Amino acid sequence: MVRRHFFFYGRVQGVGFRWHAVSKARLLGLTGWVKNLSDGSVEMEAQGTRTQIGELLGYLYEQRYIRIEDIKAEDIALEDESSFNERW
Repeated sequence: MVRRHFFFYGRVQGVGFRWHAVSKARLLGLTGWVKNLSDGSVEMEAQGTRTQIGELLGYLYEQRYIRIEDIKAEDIALEDESSFNERW
């Protein structure tokens, strides 16, 4: 089990990024959160197996209107939580 903290850059706001992330993460059984940032990027934390997180990232890359141009990511400490949600 790992927890990864991400920043996504590119065309990631106004294209359903958060909706897709929440929907797929829940299907995969991940926990964490996703939110838009004022600079046009998206921040996300996802917790699960590396395979599950990889599946989430692959899914996001495949979406028609989302264009991820850069990602910054790091492993962080696990948290005790039970769902994946959108933050405001």
